[in-house]
Amino acid sequence: MTRPHEDSPDPSRSAVTVFAPAKVNLILRVLDRRPEGFHNLWSLMQTVGLEDAVTIRSAPQHTEIRLQCDSNALSVDQTNLVYRAAAAVLAQAQRKIGLDIRLAKRIPMGAGLGGGSSDAAATILGINQLLKLGWSAAQMAEVGQELGSDVPFFFHAPTAVVAGRGERVKAIHVADSRWVVLVNPGFPVETKWAYQQLSTTRQGVVPLSERCTQLEAQPLTTWDAVISLASNDFEGPVFAAHPILQQIKRGLLSGGAQLALLSGSGATVFGIFQEEAEARQSAATFHGRSEMKAFVVQTNSGKLRIE
Repeated sequence: MTRPHEDSPDPSRSAVTVFAPAKVNLILRVLDRRPEGFHNLWSLMQTVGLEDAVTIRSAPQHTEIRLQCDSNALSVDQTNLVYRAAAAVLAQAQRKIGLDIRLAKRIPMGAGLGGGSSDAAATILGINQLLKLGWSAAQMAEVGQELGSDVPFFFHAPTAVVAGRGERVKAIHVADSRWVVLVNPGFPVETKWAYQQLSTTRQGVVPLSERCTQLEAQPLTTWDAVISLASNDFEGPVFAAHPILQQIKRGLLSGGAQLALLSGSGATVFGIFQEEAEARQSAATFHGRSEMKAFVVQTNSGKLRIE
């Protein structure tokens, strides 16, 4: 996957902006624990049209990765996934160049929407484009796998089954699009805490159903099929600790959602709607309530895209 060492990017393009979409988990099963301590997952993931923006510029005046972010809540050092993604690409490609990166955040943090993972994937894609590395989606996903289990998915979006620790990704197509209302309560849920709560509260692991296995085997499915299988193993313990999330779910369903579910380990709850007007009417009921934010987006508009 490496190329000969070069110290300068493509001179015809000195900057690239990649829009990084949020994701929701239409199905999320937490299965058995692996020998190294992590859990095997099985999830049907879907990108939606709520996006961060990652702008990457070549910086011939220095040889560092310099990251800026419009949110003070995020670090801009080596702990940031965007920084780590940039460093991983340069190391894999054997390049020593300077990059100035600006991250514009719109996806809430600690929200179960995969914002950090999507930003990392966008960074990999952007540098691949900027340096004309010619990496395939599989090669970019391989680099992303080292950064986080959700990162590879974004190279196979908009819809895919993700299994194991994220290393197994199978793109599928869900016929037609839907409107999605994302309701974030204004506080994060820590993933590590959610796993601990799940481990201490559930009695054993329910095996993956045959219907889920069949869904993975089909290249095309319908929203009716997806909705009939929708579930999230984190809902029980997370809702118990944060009852407001259960109230949001009930509010979405009473507002006409075909499906309402916790995304990831939270804290965002989303609803799937067939009609835009109904989605916007439902979202309006959450505006102005403490720190809540509601976004109305579509399922067919969420892929990594370069500008």
